[in-house]
Amino acid sequence: MRSFAQTNRFVADVQTRKLQPAYVFVGDEVFFRQRCRDAILEHLVPPDLRDFSLSEFDLAETELAEILDRAQTPSLVAPFQVIFVRGVRNLFARGANQEKLAAIEAYCKNPNPAALLIFVADHISIPANARRMELSDKEHYLRIRDTLGAYCTVVELARVEEGDAVCWIGEQAATRGVKVDADAARELVDALGGNMMMISGELEKLMLYVAERKQITLGDVETLVLAAKQRSLYELTDAISAKDRARALEMLDAVLTAGAGDEAAIGILFMLAKTLRQMLIIVERKVRDQRMLWAALWPGFRVPPFAAEDIIRQAHRYKSKRELMQAIRMVAKTDLALRSNPPNKRWLLEKLVLDLAAESKPEVPGWSQEELPV
Repeated sequence: MRSFAQTNRFVADVQTRKLQPAYVFVGDEVFFRQRCRDAILEHLVPPDLRDFSLSEFDLAETELAEILDRAQTPSLVAPFQVIFVRGVRNLFARGANQEKLAAIEAYCKNPNPAALLIFVADHISIPANARRMELSDKEHYLRIRDTLGAYCTVVELARVEEGDAVCWIGEQAATRGVKVDADAARELVDALGGNMMMISGELEKLMLYVAERKQITLGDVETLVLAAKQRSLYELTDAISAKDRARALEMLDAVLTAGAGDEAAIGILFMLAKTLRQMLIIVERKVRDQRMLWAALWPGFRVPPFAAEDIIRQAHRYKSKRELMQAIRMVAKTDLALRSNPPNKRWLLEKLVLDLAAESKPEVPGWSQEELPV
């Protein structure tokens, strides 16, 4: 399956320890990033040494020189170090990138063989069809490829093609002795918009649901997946777009209860951001019906058929594109706060929902689309 090829190669390199000094994970596909991380933890980081072997930094908070010094210095405790570096966009801040890029190049030419450096460029979204990549994402991707890519191995974490997602469902279920009907697999992919993280989670639930029957049918998907998603995410965004704060909080509680509690926070934020971006496109392209919607949204970024009319209606409740951009900024700020391990994730989500569902404030002069997180 072509969509899985780059991740499979990286996992194979980890398993055989045929590693390059540094990699760049480009793309915001959480499913693949988690798969790569799981392989690293399994094969390179012993559980009893995890506190010493695994480090995570953000370039927005830590100087690159400090990170490279950590990578270059052998650990007295851990035989091998893995260092994740987020905030790659900070390498390309105006007037500050050449010296930093030169430092990374120098490290890659003389690396610590007992260390693996991984830069995470998750501010870029790569659709299954790269030709449909948004212009800003394409510019950022090409900049990374032409600079970091000259001395770090680039691993694209792109969206999965629908056909590959369907094949993956069948293969994954087969490892557990479960058969998935073809129409059930297609419906599962379509219902969840090709979101592999959600597909993986829902497939696990379905396999538990069918138990001894060992076969997943279209009816099982419609019963266990579609109804749950219709009650949760789109009812949450419906309440938010309607500025019904009480109902929005009720729906957030329902989503958290149906999922993995507070641990589902990142997934909820991802889906909120995706839905708001879909709404932005709907407003920009003046989408009025399902036919226009399918033309405006590309495969892997489409909404489930049952939610098409809902999302169009919700999008047109917003007064302007700028209001939607402000909402996306709120989600981005909350995502940053969640990744800093706050004491109460639920509180952050509740505050976000209350802010999103608040009546819009007058537009602030001077805001531009360049300020929108990518």
